[in-house]
Amino acid sequence: AVAAAMRLGAFLSVLRPALPLLLGLSLGCSLSLLRASWSHSAAEERCLAPGPPAPPARGAPPETAEGRPGPGHEDFRPRIVPYYRDPNKPYKKVLRTRYIQTELGFHERLFVAVLTSKATLNTLAVAVNKTVAHHFPRLLYFTGLRSAKVPHGMVLVAHGDERPIWLMYETMNYIHQHFGSDYDWFFIMQDDTYAQAEQVKALVTHLSINQDVYLGRAEEFIGGDEQARYCHGGFGYLLSRSLLLKLHPHLDSCRNEILSVRPDEWLGRCIIDFLGITCVSQLQGQHYHTYELAKNTEPEKEEEEEFQAALAVHPVSDMTLMYRLHKQFSRIQLDRVYQEIQDLQMQIRNLTALTPAGEAGVTWPVGINAPFLPKSRFEVISWDYFTEQHLFSCPDGSPKCELSGASKADVSEIIESAVEQLNRRYQPVLRFSKRQLLNGYRRFDPTRGMEYTLDLLLEAATQKGHSHVLAKRVSLVRPLSKVEIIPMPYVTEATRVQLVLPLTVQDLDFVANFLDMFAMNTLDTHDNALLTLLFIYHPYDAQRVGQVDVFAGVKAMVGELEKRYAEVKIPWISVKTEVPSQVKLMDIVSKKHPVDTLFFLASVWTEINMEFLNRCRMNTISNWQVFFPVHFQEFNPALVYRGEQTASSNTDFLRDGHFDRHSFAEACFYNSDYMTARTKLAADILDRDEVLESMEVFDVFLHYSGLHLFRAVEPGLVQKYTLRSCNPRLNEELYHRCVLSNLEGLASRSHLAMALFEQEQANST
Repeated sequence: AVAAAMRLGAFLSVLRPALPLLLGLSLGCSLSLLRASWSHSAAEERCLAPGPPAPPARGAPPETAEGRPGPGHEDFRPRIVPYYRDPNKPYKKVLRTRYIQTELGFHERLFVAVLTSKATLNTLAVAVNKTVAHHFPRLLYFTGLRSAKVPHGMVLVAHGDERPIWLMYETMNYIHQHFGSDYDWFFIMQDDTYAQAEQVKALVTHLSINQDVYLGRAEEFIGGDEQARYCHGGFGYLLSRSLLLKLHPHLDSCRNEILSVRPDEWLGRCIIDFLGITCVSQLQGQHYHTYELAKNTEPEKEEEEEFQAALAVHPVSDMTLMYRLHKQFSRIQLDRVYQEIQDLQMQIRNLTALTPAGEAGVTWPVGINAPFLPKSRFEVISWDYFTEQHLFSCPDGSPKCELSGASKADVSEIIESAVEQLNRRYQPVLRFSKRQLLNGYRRFDPTRGMEYTLDLLLEAATQKGHSHVLAKRVSLVRPLSKVEIIPMPYVTEATRVQLVLPLTVQDLDFVANFLDMFAMNTLDTHDNALLTLLFIYHPYDAQRVGQVDVFAGVKAMVGELEKRYAEVKIPWISVKTEVPSQVKLMDIVSKKHPVDTLFFLASVWTEINMEFLNRCRMNTISNWQVFFPVHFQEFNPALVYRGEQTASSNTDFLRDGHFDRHSFAEACFYNSDYMTARTKLAADILDRDEVLESMEVFDVFLHYSGLHLFRAVEPGLVQKYTLRSCNPRLNEELYHRCVLSNLEGLASRSHLAMALFEQEQANST
């Protein structure tokens, strides 16, 4: 018995830690069984209960006889569409949409239409375009008749008839046809209306898109129904996409049956008669505030709350008044923003005092990210020293350069801001004026913005007229503003790339490797790329081409490629010159290709691959952007490896080398863009062809085109080491860049140091 008791005690001691778990599992299973039995019995009682079904709860969606939501609520339930393909029909490739938002059915938020006329197109419409057009994502101007010259930067649609009702009818038809499936909201205004663009955009973000909305300044019909209202066109009005889709089938009937003089009354009557929807000035808790201007109104003196809260102001009689209104509302909006900033800074101070760090945790300026804290000496952000005349950290690496351009404007503005802030803080006791900038320091902190430290020599004047000269150090921050996504034109990876390869006699040893890489990475993969060779003959070689052709071996290689790939043709162009100017060579090639050709100007040391060709297509945009990649140049293996085994050529990482920023030999651009820039260059140099010898294609686009020049490192463009021959007949700058490229391409500083160290050791022994 004692032994049995001991065994039981030992078993319970082992089981004791698991007792809570076992009890919890048992209790949970018991409650689950009880709940299941109660639910089953309750369901049976509901099914057996006689009488009509209970009404749905207040606010619940209506249901059909099968228990599904009613027809007005399909959008709120996910629907799975099963994939089915008829085996009897041939398979067709699925065409994907250009943008994912199109495939998912997303719409843009706001479309704005401005009704104007031939008489006011160059006055009021231009004022609207200059004040609010850049705030709206899409804005079009609609008129009956257009003038001979359309103002710059305005998209105009002319209907050919100045009758107001006809203009409204055609405008609604045009909006439905071209934009009805792309936008959720449509804001229609006149050119004598000033609209606060940011307020209108904020309004549509707070409205539901699933309702038929006709929102504006509600006005009564003359002699009509007291309950029916139309939206006054002078103050603009907002239509939802659902209302526009329902209204479109009735526009023809409205044009034939409704008689009215005013287009806004005609549209309001059409919406009321056929859709039963009246204009409202308040919807879903949002108010459409308006303000009617009196004659000889001074916007600068308007301090009424109704004026400051207005989304639209009407009537605006002339351009000057439009600009004055824009200035006043911009000032009001700026004051609101400054007040919000102050309120947020006060809240941050109050909340920071409750944190473990206390008031010491408040950063300066309040609300801006704290300065970047480096974790090692390699992450320290250096300061650039400057004065009012010079900068001591120059882009070209020189120790001192003149302060000019944007840098000079930046320094002048920051000094003025520093003095202004000092006067704002100490007035009226003291009045400061700048005498001299003693020292200036600035650095760019990617976490917060540009930081400045200024040592200013100031003259401080008191209210009694006494003055004193003192030196004061101030710190300023120009914070990073809101990040915006810049809209870019759409490009695809299906564009054909035309490779252009200039060849000289010095390049013959490298042509075979280039053609092999081209065949392996483009012809074997059926990439949409073509090749044109440009043979550059020296005048002496050109005279002997009948006896000895220096490019005969290259032409034989091309013939072998054309035999191997029957569908491929590789043309070549022969040029005779002593100085192979890149611009002159490109002029010859440009004339032999269509204007929509995408050129890739390559060098014989370039290793072509599909990855880079796709980036060339994506980074080059016709009439918008050209691409100048910075290739990766391998170092001299004799200096880097010094007899050791070299890195494998099939590795995915970049081998020992550097990005050659001195080379502009590779370029991607469209022929049309080059021809446009080349035309401007020709008008500037006036047949002085010797100027072209000192220029590259990069210089042509830089100085004679308004396109974006995108220059970035390109890890997919790798060149093996070779000592390039620099033509001494080139101009001094191009020759100097070629020599620098050769020198910096030898090896890194550490490799050069090791080579010198080994050479000194060998000489000493």
